[in-house]
Amino acid sequence: MKTLKEILYKCRIRRITGSLEVVVDEIIFDSRKAASGNVFVATRGTLTDGHNFIDDVVKAGVKAVICERMPDDIREDITYVEVENSAEAMALMASNFYDNPSAQIRLTGITGTNGKTTTATLLYQLFKNLGYKTGLISTVRNKIHDREIQATHTTPDAVALNALLRAMVDEGCEFCFMEVSSHAVVQHRVTGLTFAGGVFTNLTHDHLDFHKTFDAYLKAKKTFFDNLPAGSFAIVNADDRNGLVMVQNTRARVKTAAIKRQADFHCRILENHFDGLQLNINGNEVWCRLVGNFNAYNLLNIYATALMLGADEEACLTGLSELKAVDGRFEYIKSPAGMVGIVDYAHTPDALLNVISTINAIRGGKGRLITVVGAGGDRDRSKRPVMASIATENSDLTILTSDNPRTENPEEILNEMRSGVSPERKRHCLVISDRREAIRTACTMAAKDDIILIAGKGHETYQEVMGVKHHFDDREELREYFGILSKED
Repeated sequence: MKTLKEILYKCRIRRITGSLEVVVDEIIFDSRKAASGNVFVATRGTLTDGHNFIDDVVKAGVKAVICERMPDDIREDITYVEVENSAEAMALMASNFYDNPSAQIRLTGITGTNGKTTTATLLYQLFKNLGYKTGLISTVRNKIHDREIQATHTTPDAVALNALLRAMVDEGCEFCFMEVSSHAVVQHRVTGLTFAGGVFTNLTHDHLDFHKTFDAYLKAKKTFFDNLPAGSFAIVNADDRNGLVMVQNTRARVKTAAIKRQADFHCRILENHFDGLQLNINGNEVWCRLVGNFNAYNLLNIYATALMLGADEEACLTGLSELKAVDGRFEYIKSPAGMVGIVDYAHTPDALLNVISTINAIRGGKGRLITVVGAGGDRDRSKRPVMASIATENSDLTILTSDNPRTENPEEILNEMRSGVSPERKRHCLVISDRREAIRTACTMAAKDDIILIAGKGHETYQEVMGVKHHFDDREELREYFGILSKED
């Protein structure tokens, strides 16, 4: 427990009414969790405004409120602190409350449109295999060394994030690898954290439902690098046209990584097969189990980050060869009948094109590619026809289907996708709203040597319809049809 005065360090305060000696045992921003001993931070969300619930939390026993505007009814027994930005204040308060854990661990943030989860997760695997106690914060899972904690967001809220980092420090973790989403930057979830380094993977079309414009999306990513402290490092993809833009104003030490041009960390793809990649990284040849050009970039970023964090190069190269693919990222399932199913999280146009291009390059015209793909509801609508176009133009057969419609009508989403299908490709495209039926139809139509790509959901084990999550796992569907009882089988 700390006093309110202690946890408000560095917050931009406009005015205060009441005592700052109030003892705080928990920081909350959800009014439904309010109790005596809490400090309530009134934040503005996309759907609700915490300022509307100040009276409710006071009635529940809260003695301290942080807000951007003072309520009309000021009670003498309550402390009110008016700040410039509630979300920013909450992040700083959380860091102070948990004794600034990010400064006590070597925290590396990975940001970009694609590759964040793979890069962060495999860095965690690598450093754990190298003998270090390590933490992971990712879309798929959070790890405190060997202990797993369920992930609900790409980047947790500021309070949960600092609590997680505190637990890692207390566990003795020396390193933590963390996905940093553009939402997290804009919403101040990572404000106040001390990063040892940052990695930029790439920037393509995504999240325009939230950011509205590509420029705003770019600026959100760039802000992460703008805020890196002196003494940290920044690794950027020099093959991406926005790579060097990211670090124009950073105080970090900049290093470049690339495949197509000269860079501080350079990679050449020597062989690319379904069972792995043969790479030359900075003059060293290494065989890796991951597949595809996009994973060559991920592996290069992992190598570069490890070296910047002081890992031994030879041990790092050996470690790269032992890494296994992340759940739902180009997950490869072969049927006894000779068909191949690939489950991938590709849910952006660029990611989908990367996966399909990789499959087509490796199969070399052998067999057919059948792609099952949808687009999520309540998300960026402009990418729907683009993804349908990419799938139909680059696959032998495409089945458009549902993918977490959330609160939208699945049929309307599919109509928007269908608008991206050219007249020439319409006869090679089916529309099946039910995702289970779509996957089974693809399997029924497939023959020996055909490849079935199930894109969009990857590691997810649910289908969200009208706000309700129903169990659904693309991998389970494939294995059941293939007659494979479990992942181990």
